[in-house]
Amino acid sequence: MKKALTLCLVLLVGSQTYAQELAQRQQDVSKKHESRKRTSGNPVFPGWYADPEGIVLGKQYWIYPTYSAPYEEQVFMDAFSSPDLVNWTKHSRIVDTASIKWAKRAMWAPSVIEKGGKYYLFFGANDIQSNDELGGIGVAVADKPEGPFKDYLGKPLIDKFHNGAQPIDQFVFKDEDGQHYLIYGGWRHCNIARLKDDFTGFIPYEDGSIFKEITPEGYVEGPFMFKRDGKYYFMWSEGGWGGPNYRVAYAISDSPFGPFKRVDTILKQDPKIATGAGHHSVIRHPGEDKWYIVYHRRPLGETDANHRVTCLDEMHFDAEGFIKPVKITMEGVTKKRLK
Repeated sequence: MKKALTLCLVLLVGSQTYAQELAQRQQDVSKKHESRKRTSGNPVFPGWYADPEGIVLGKQYWIYPTYSAPYEEQVFMDAFSSPDLVNWTKHSRIVDTASIKWAKRAMWAPSVIEKGGKYYLFFGANDIQSNDELGGIGVAVADKPEGPFKDYLGKPLIDKFHNGAQPIDQFVFKDEDGQHYLIYGGWRHCNIARLKDDFTGFIPYEDGSIFKEITPEGYVEGPFMFKRDGKYYFMWSEGGWGGPNYRVAYAISDSPFGPFKRVDTILKQDPKIATGAGHHSVIRHPGEDKWYIVYHRRPLGETDANHRVTCLDEMHFDAEGFIKPVKITMEGVTKKRLK
C-alpha cells in the first residue's frame, strides 16, 4: 500500500513538474515570437473595435477604442497598451455602465487625457436623438490609464444639442498654452468649447457663448486636432460609418477656431485591402517628427456594419506641410519603442 501511495505521489509530482515545464516552454516560445515580430500587422489586435484613440502615456502607447457591437451591447470599453506599437496587451472593461449610472448603451469614442496624476476618459453614451432624452458626453476618472474608471460628474458633461451637433464623438485637445478644448459633434456639426481646469464644465468665450461651431465642408463626425509647426490640423470623418466609403479628410488653420477650409481626403478604402476606413486619431512619437494614424476599417467580405477592426499605419507630410494620402496596409507599422 505504501509503495502504491509513494508511486502515486511520484507520478503526481512528476506530472505537475512536467506541466510547469511545458507552460514555461510555451511562455518562452511566445516571448521569442514577440521579440522576432517586426511589424504590428493590421489589425493590430483581435476583436471588433472602432473609433480608436491613440495616445502616449508614460512609456506606453495606448489605444482606447469603441467596442463595435449593436448599441445595446456597447456597455463597456476595453483598452490596449504597447511598449513598441507591435506587441499589445488587452485591458478588459476599463469602464462600464455599472459605474456610470446614467449611461445605458452606446458607449462610444473614448478620449483620454492625463492631468495631475489622474486619467480622465471622455465618452459618449445613449446616442440621444433629442434634448428630451438622458445621455450625451460624460467624463470618467481613474488613477491608472488602465482604469478602473468611475463616473466623475454623476451626470453628462453635455446633455443637449448645441449648434445642431449631437453630443457624441468627443476629443480633448490640449494647446501649447495648457488650455484644454473639447471638440465634438455628430449630425454634420462640430463644436469647440473651452474646458475648465478641473474638467467639470466650460469657460465661456469673451462674447458669452460656450460652444463655437467650427464645422468644415464635408464634416460628418469623428473630429480630431493636432498641432505641427505652429499650424492647427483639424481632421474628421465623412460618409456613413456603416458603408465602404467612410473616409477621413482634413483642414489647416492658424487657430483652433479656424476657419477650416477642407484640403483633401487622406484616408479611405482600398478595394484590395479593406473598406470603410475612418474615425481615426493620430499618435506622434515624442521628440520626433514621426506620425502614425490609428483608425478602424472593415475587412473584405464582412457585411455586418459592426465588424470593424483597429489598424495602424504611418502618416507623412510633404515639404509644404500638407498630409500625404495614407496607404492602408496589411503589414501595419514597424517596431518603435518609447525612450
